[in-house]
Amino acid sequence: MTKRRKKSKRWIWLIVLAALLISIVCGIVFSRMEDAVEVTVESSAKKSINEVVTGSGKIFPEKEIAISSDVSGEIIELFVAEGDSVKAGQLLAKIDPDTYVSAVERGKAALNNAKAQRSIANAQLAASEAQKQQIEAQLTNARKINDRNRQLLADGVISQADYDNSLSTLEALEANVNASSSNIISAQESAKAADYTINSAEASLRELKTSLSRTTIKAPVSGIVSLLNVEAGERVVGTIQMAGTEMMRIANLNAMEVQVEISENNILKVNEGDTVDIEVDAYIDRKFKGVVTEIANTASNSTGSISQAALLSSTQVTNFICKIRINPASYADIITADNQYAFRPGMSATVDIYTNRVNDVLTVPIQAVTARESEDEDQDEVQEVVFVLESDTLRKVVVQTGIQDDKNIHVLDGLSADETVVTGPYSVLSKDLEQGQKVAVQDKKEKGKGK
Repeated sequence: MTKRRKKSKRWIWLIVLAALLISIVCGIVFSRMEDAVEVTVESSAKKSINEVVTGSGKIFPEKEIAISSDVSGEIIELFVAEGDSVKAGQLLAKIDPDTYVSAVERGKAALNNAKAQRSIANAQLAASEAQKQQIEAQLTNARKINDRNRQLLADGVISQADYDNSLSTLEALEANVNASSSNIISAQESAKAADYTINSAEASLRELKTSLSRTTIKAPVSGIVSLLNVEAGERVVGTIQMAGTEMMRIANLNAMEVQVEISENNILKVNEGDTVDIEVDAYIDRKFKGVVTEIANTASNSTGSISQAALLSSTQVTNFICKIRINPASYADIITADNQYAFRPGMSATVDIYTNRVNDVLTVPIQAVTARESEDEDQDEVQEVVFVLESDTLRKVVVQTGIQDDKNIHVLDGLSADETVVTGPYSVLSKDLEQGQKVAVQDKKEKGKGK
């Protein structure tokens, strides 16, 4: 009886001891699980990356000309409507010409008057030359008489008074010749002045005729009237005096482009010739192809009348205009007899500009790369790092990165393929994780349920 009691007590102690050991082990395991941070992971792998710069903007014709009147006046006739197709040289509108017709008539009268003044000046010149010839003939005769009287005076045939009279006549005629020469020079200058007046009157008349001809507005190029701002009966201000009234615009809707704003952080990545995917709001689930044709050298918010001081103190985002030609082949199937133009000026569009591409390179998800301060006290810089999972412990690795797309980033140095890297959660990855930390991998199914 005593032996049975001893055996039963021994079994009870063994059971208690086993239970105690199990509780200790479970406690240790649970405590480790509670200390471990749950993270998500993915493997580094070789992939192809397309670096993309995105932007949004509007669609415009590549060539669009604003038509303004050079002269002011009332529109008495308008020959086109918005959307009409026009040819180069076609009559578009007509400005009231009455005022300019009167001005041309005044110009013609001024020219005729200048020509009449020149005729008068030429007649005066001819009269002065004829008068000089007459005086020169009289002077020749007076010299002969004076020479003869000098001899007669020496012979005592005439008196001194007679000789003095002939000498006085000679000197008077010589003075008249000099005066007539001056009159001729004056008449020649008057004739030149009359010529200048004629040239001025002719130039004024040409200008007035040009203004008259500009009362008829003609199309400088062929295209579509994409915008019409005026109606018949309205008055317009001519560009000769000031900034004129924009009457209409003519555009070539067969060649369209997207103008987008690209931030200063990305503009240096974009080059002419880069291929582009274009999404137009008017066409759902449709992408068009394009190519970069022009990149602005000056920021879009630094033009106009804004002072330099205002620009320096401005907090506005700096953007640059980038022009992208839409490839007609990518929308050729949209063109029909009823819809000859796929796009309208002003449509909204979003673009993806492919600035660089690398193939078969080592990549990790973008969210796996985070920033940490350098552990070297001599270097005050921020390093790019990833956390590699080895068993249940983290190893911090400093990496160098290259281009990226919307999902992955190219790792230039620091990792090899098929390494398990931590990808989240972001709040933990960006601040809390450290070298040697214990972690637990979050179950993807549980993660999906949490979402």
